[in-house]
Amino acid sequence: MARMSQTWTIFTVVTGLALQLCIGETYPEKSCAIWSSHGPVVQRGTSFKVYCTFNCKCKGSMYSDHPPTPQNHNEVNSTTIYFNVANITKNTTYSCHCKCPSALDPCGLDISAGYLLERPTNISCIYKVKDNESGVVSCTWKRGRDTFLWNSSELCVRTVSKGHADTRCTVSSRGTDFPYASLTVTSSVQMIFVWVQAQNPLGSQVSVPVTYNLSDIAMPTSPALGQPECSSRECIVRVELPVKAQHLEIQYRTETQTWTSSPDTGVQMSSVQVRSISSLEPYMLYHFRARSKFSSGFWSLWSANISSWTQEEAPAKELDVWYAEPAADSKSLRVYWKELNISAARGKILEYNVSVYSPNSGLVFVNPEPISADARDYSIPFCTDCEVTVWARNSKGPSPPARIKIHHTKAKSTQFEPHQEVQVTAGNHSVTISWRKHDTAPLHSAYVLEWYPEGYKLEELRWVKLGRNENHAVVTGIKSNECYEGAVYVLNNENSVSRIRFSTSESAPDVGPRVEETVKGNKVKVTWTEIPRDQRGGCVTNYTIYLENSSGRQWSYTIPASERMHTITDLSSDFYSLWMTASTAKGEGKPCQKVKFFIQQETQLSLLLVSSVVALIALLLVCVYQSSALKHRLWVYLQCVMLDDVPDPANSKWAQQCTQEKGKMNLQLLLSNSSVTEEEEEPILVDVEELPKQSSDICTLTLSPQTSRSPESAPAILAYPLTTYIKSFSQDSDSSDHTQTSLDTDTTVGYISSHGPENMEEESQEEEEEEFVGMLGFFPSHNIFMEPLEFGGKLTLSAVKIDCSDIFQNT
Repeated sequence: MARMSQTWTIFTVVTGLALQLCIGETYPEKSCAIWSSHGPVVQRGTSFKVYCTFNCKCKGSMYSDHPPTPQNHNEVNSTTIYFNVANITKNTTYSCHCKCPSALDPCGLDISAGYLLERPTNISCIYKVKDNESGVVSCTWKRGRDTFLWNSSELCVRTVSKGHADTRCTVSSRGTDFPYASLTVTSSVQMIFVWVQAQNPLGSQVSVPVTYNLSDIAMPTSPALGQPECSSRECIVRVELPVKAQHLEIQYRTETQTWTSSPDTGVQMSSVQVRSISSLEPYMLYHFRARSKFSSGFWSLWSANISSWTQEEAPAKELDVWYAEPAADSKSLRVYWKELNISAARGKILEYNVSVYSPNSGLVFVNPEPISADARDYSIPFCTDCEVTVWARNSKGPSPPARIKIHHTKAKSTQFEPHQEVQVTAGNHSVTISWRKHDTAPLHSAYVLEWYPEGYKLEELRWVKLGRNENHAVVTGIKSNECYEGAVYVLNNENSVSRIRFSTSESAPDVGPRVEETVKGNKVKVTWTEIPRDQRGGCVTNYTIYLENSSGRQWSYTIPASERMHTITDLSSDFYSLWMTASTAKGEGKPCQKVKFFIQQETQLSLLLVSSVVALIALLLVCVYQSSALKHRLWVYLQCVMLDDVPDPANSKWAQQCTQEKGKMNLQLLLSNSSVTEEEEEPILVDVEELPKQSSDICTLTLSPQTSRSPESAPAILAYPLTTYIKSFSQDSDSSDHTQTSLDTDTTVGYISSHGPENMEEESQEEEEEEFVGMLGFFPSHNIFMEPLEFGGKLTLSAVKIDCSDIFQNT
């Protein structure tokens, strides 16, 4: 037995050497020759031997795979070695190495391991009819398990027509689990026989033949569609059939819908079919496709899609309208609406229109110009209990009017405490808001839930309307760490509202509010602004003011979140530091930057000075109150000085004549008698005489009344200094408008007063008046005939202008 094994080994070696020689390799190019006892392709799980014969005397070695791994080999003789391969499971490379005197390359061998082919099964064929002359038979089949080797297969078709048989084969596609192949056949063929031949290096297989009647597997070519012609509710589709068929199916859909089939009414004899697709929606983009079928066989493939718009109609649905509740002092409010979806709009919206109707005064507002189609809100005048109507318009007409009644509802609490049961449950990015349902609400009542980021109601208002049977809503798209405000409105006869405030995934604020301080006396007014929207961490519940003096003592003040100002009073004189923080439900945030200020107490001297001034004013008022004459003169003086246009007495005709003539002048004085009119009163003549003085610039006046109630009254001759003043009234003046004329500054006029005999005051009262006038200056009397005219002071005519145009009126 051993003898036979050795003989077989020698035979194998000789055969291998002969094979190498046949291949044409020469020893000088390679250091060795390598071969397998089963060849380069073996079945997986097979055991065999790999031999190496070296071309020089050396110690050879054997390796496998990459990188080369040494293998334990056996020696046949001094130049040949071999390696036993047991149960091979994959493709492997073997190589042999030897150090020869001359530099020669090593030798190597790739062994492919795989499986035998399985018989092809599940042959399925279709006869695609191109025209009335010919068609193509296309078949697929299942090739079986993967052989891990190179495979090839052929589809063979045997046709029989009019007693003539023909067999043709075509190579199929490779590399798939279901190979595919096609053969052309003529329309005269009625029956075919089909089989598949497959092979690989380990062997070949042939499938079981399958017989087909071509009419059973016939399939028409796909139809072609023309551009549909559409109205608002119907489209006419034109279909071209390359091969006459008995059935035609047309399907249609919008972009968001599934395919819908139109009823199959059968195919006429013509190759061009016209079909009407009805029950469509206005202003919608529809896609159409078609397929055909013979009386037997398969449906054709679907045609390419073709699209067309239906025409417009007037909008079918009213807008969803809401409004932003105005402030208490606002004269306008903002109305919002949602865009109609394409099915409700039934066309391209071109504009919006808004009107306001009052039950008391009728139509009070209509938008002067059309509102843009891109607008989603509009500002209108505020009108309590008015009805706002909003409608959209496309090319075919307006939508049904959307009406909403405006109610000016005042917030009952700045802390958003609801006056009915409302609960808020926050999730990650959604919030569930529920409320107590009003069982007794009228049938037409409804709920409106609105929400918006805190402080951004006008910019980001969102809302949803719900029926009377709803008691909750889920709000989605809520951003984390952001505070939202909102309300639940009950739209019925009472129109109540509940405020809400919520946020999700809250955290403490990242920063504190920005602070400004204003110091006044012993108090400081602290104002601050809101924290930026993205740094609040949620809903701010309160603010905290921290105050620290120079000795390190601290005070804290908790302020509601709705406040933006706080005043700290009764601070002692010291240096102070102030800072603030904001808090959410998750805790207190970081403090803002500290501000420093100083409180300075008022000095005792300032208090004493203020007290003295107050006491002096009080004493003066007491003195004035005790004297009726002083009160009267003070009242007249205040009336005079409050006038805007005060004439200059120096511009009077009497003063001018005095300076020009320096002689006698007659003054006509009116009697103060309320029972006599101005026309009936006779003038009082006063003689003015010039007396010799040291200076010619002094005017001496002699008072000689022509008419007097006291005969004992003697003319008075008085001389006065240059700057003496008098109340002077002259009916000879021709200037009724109190025209002011500037006199020469060198002219000095003296004045004298004439007293009515019955208007003289008592002597003690005159002394008191003279003393008061000397202290306060000249005060004109309200009526020249009721009280004596006083002289005092050192004022000149050109320096003071006194208007006493109402001197003759009764006090």
